[in-house]
Amino acid sequence: MVKETVVVVDPISTGGAVAYEAFTRGYAVIACWCNELTPEFKSHLPDCCVSTNFSFYAEVQEKDSIAATAVAVKKAADPMKIVAVIVGGESGVTLADKLSTELGVRSNGIFPVGDRRNKSVQQKAVKAAGMRAVREALGKKWSTVEAFVDSEPMPVVVKPVESCGSDGVKLCRTKEEAKEHFNLLMDSQRKVGAQDAAVLVQEFLKGQEYVIDSVSRDGVHKCVMVWVYDKRPTNGAAFVYYGMIPVDADSKEAKILIEYTRGVLDALKLHNGPTHGEVMMTADGPCLVEMNCRSHGWDAAWVPLAKALTGGYAQPDVALDSHVDGEAFAKIPELYPCPFKAAGQTVMLVSFFSGVIKSTPGYDKMRKMKSFVALQTGYKIGSEVTLTVDLFSAVGVLILANSDKVVLEEDLKTVREMEKTGLFEFEEEIDPVTYEASPDMTLHEPGAGRTIRTSSFNETYLKPAEKSTFLPVVVALGIGALVGVMLGKNMK
Repeated sequence: MVKETVVVVDPISTGGAVAYEAFTRGYAVIACWCNELTPEFKSHLPDCCVSTNFSFYAEVQEKDSIAATAVAVKKAADPMKIVAVIVGGESGVTLADKLSTELGVRSNGIFPVGDRRNKSVQQKAVKAAGMRAVREALGKKWSTVEAFVDSEPMPVVVKPVESCGSDGVKLCRTKEEAKEHFNLLMDSQRKVGAQDAAVLVQEFLKGQEYVIDSVSRDGVHKCVMVWVYDKRPTNGAAFVYYGMIPVDADSKEAKILIEYTRGVLDALKLHNGPTHGEVMMTADGPCLVEMNCRSHGWDAAWVPLAKALTGGYAQPDVALDSHVDGEAFAKIPELYPCPFKAAGQTVMLVSFFSGVIKSTPGYDKMRKMKSFVALQTGYKIGSEVTLTVDLFSAVGVLILANSDKVVLEEDLKTVREMEKTGLFEFEEEIDPVTYEASPDMTLHEPGAGRTIRTSSFNETYLKPAEKSTFLPVVVALGIGALVGVMLGKNMK
């Protein structure tokens, strides 16, 4: 019989995996939803939550005050004891800090100098601790950041003060572009809502970006994995995720990054629970991009790979240990194994086409690969696909692992080729205004002697120079739909 309760605040993405871990250990799991989370995002659960008998014991919506929310959570748990309040998704960070404090369970407490989730607060705390931090300006009006933009060499990064998955982040190459995007962010409702809406303008950090995943208990920080991001400019966006590659714990870079990250965690007083730090290794050393005060996201698709790499553990289960099982946490090494117990990487699937899915031949081929471990995606027949410009518009997370590195590389190469030829077969009826092919594809506007792709396989259409409204249709149908058909034929 269930006797204890674990509360997960906004159990979306990998937060759902934390909730699932608690469920499998016999805890009653209460989902506490913050008010800024949209209904759409509440359904953003990982596969482990939707493909099993998992269920929440109860769900509680945030109330007008923390005290009232705590009362509602206790009422939902009654007569069971609440043993932990753990953050799930990014939107739940602030509420989790306040609710855990109110309920008197293990907590990071209220950060004295501001909201930990606020990226500007983070940078100021890191700088105050004597570590490298990003040069930046924060404001709600363009006039408050204009002088900073004038003083910085271009490009600059403009982003919301609260976001995740590169949502709203843009590399701006001119002052005019920075101003336009600043105003756009202030005027628009972002996918992950902001509790104190503002916009950051930051120096552009040059270097390689890494991810440092940690779990802490009573100020003891254990690094459970370091990844290096593969980000590339794609589809008109500057920062599109292509994947994550695990980094050898014994490498010079990993040692420097882990030490720096532990200093950041101390500066932010993140003494308990999971964290997901993004750090740029610059010419003058590591510099914090942002510290996400929750588990690594990506819908927990990377968890099977992480467990293979470490020989059995990953961040979600260690995150639960940090709150409810001190003995189990103590057994986790302070640094993940070196060498790895397996080889592999996480692949974000990028769409260069858009339309409504008719079939998924690309997915079918991936599942037959020798390196295939898992594929997590919410896309299916009838789903609408757009060009991938951020984490939210990626069309899946593929996990590849193989003892033979050559086989792994061959499979990865095949995946990248499929992205460019089309992962899907699309419906033929496509609105040319809504659906266009990626600007990164090799396309040419109609003109004398210039080729454009048409709906005929292995044909080239020569069109005289003229100003035509037919081009979007050709682009959308010829590329977005029929290349998918070609792929489907090649796979049969």
